[in-house]
Amino acid sequence: MQCRCILRHAATVAKHAPTRAPTPDHAVTPLASVLDRIAAALERLTPPPPPAPDFSNADAFVWQAASQHLQPVERVNRVAISLLKGIDRVRDTLLDNTARFASGLPANNALLWGARGMGKSSLVKAVHAEVVAARRAGDPLKLVEIHREDIESLPELMARLRPARCRFIVFCDDLSFDGGDTSYKSLKAALEGGLEGRPDNVLFYATSNRRHLIPRDMVDNERATAINPGEAVEEKVSLSDRFGLWLGFHNCSQDEYLTMVMAYAAHFRVPTPPDVLAREALEWAATRGNRSGRVAWQFIQDSAGRAGVTISGADAPG
Repeated sequence: MQCRCILRHAATVAKHAPTRAPTPDHAVTPLASVLDRIAAALERLTPPPPPAPDFSNADAFVWQAASQHLQPVERVNRVAISLLKGIDRVRDTLLDNTARFASGLPANNALLWGARGMGKSSLVKAVHAEVVAARRAGDPLKLVEIHREDIESLPELMARLRPARCRFIVFCDDLSFDGGDTSYKSLKAALEGGLEGRPDNVLFYATSNRRHLIPRDMVDNERATAINPGEAVEEKVSLSDRFGLWLGFHNCSQDEYLTMVMAYAAHFRVPTPPDVLAREALEWAATRGNRSGRVAWQFIQDSAGRAGVTISGADAPG
């Protein structure tokens, strides 16, 4: 439509401009008609605006930045919150923060950082499911995942979510930034620093192995080479300050690891005797040089498979 208006204006200007008489050998088509046809052709080439999202389709969506589209997720891969062991404090903190936000009360953006495989992303999905199941009234709570490589499109996503009646947790898994990557500035502005600010109906949760979302060697390099080391470091680490909640995940002890294994085994009815299960689980962890919720889950998958037990409806703690 904008193309048509511009070209019509050009036709009006041309109509009142002095013109030379047409040569008798050529018929002259009215300029306005030609411009109208050009405008129509351009509008046919212009993609239509994306339709308004229908949030009644699902409780979770994935943001497709290329097409500016929210893809519904019919069935979210997640574990029950009762199966996430060894993270009681951070579980309760995130659950309380999310429940307050869903009720329209003040809440904070949350950064879940720390040891790999200890249930960071699984906790976000499990908490969302728990809050949705507990709510009986009020605006719906939706989970929207944005991929790390699409983080620069976060302002566009928030513009799509702002007018909706739902409340949204925008979730980015494994968020981090390397040298030369300046997209973190877009995230800083979208969370707290822009004129509009974060919409009242949007909360941002992210998981990362890094507390400040950037490698430690980048911080050290800035201190060593910058003219003003303090300012250079502050520019990069200030991103994590946009998160009011910092929830740390640490490597689990042997007892916590075995508690995870036994909880999974009981939930999925793996018939292996507990003493055998414990011995095999410790051997499994030793071969990987690590104990975590993910390692416990991988062991249970192996143990259940050997016992002929089918497992479905859950994913590995992330």
